[in-house]
Amino acid sequence: MADATAVAAAASSRDPATGLAAVASLRNLLESLEELQVRNARDQGWSWQQIADGLSVSRQAVHKKYRRHVS
Repeated sequence: MADATAVAAAASSRDPATGLAAVASLRNLLESLEELQVRNARDQGWSWQQIADGLSVSRQAVHKKYRRHVS
């Protein structure tokens, strides 16, 4: 499922196979977008604390998740 709008609509399907596949696709999209924005923030000089605040998580959580993927 590539089209984000179609995937979002499919997530509310009454067919569990369709709905669960859509949820998995949305989860992958979310993870990609989060990593992209964390990298963007770090490239612009944001601290781990600022990123954590933006994501409503702890600094430790965001640092642990992205320290190896993002400088």
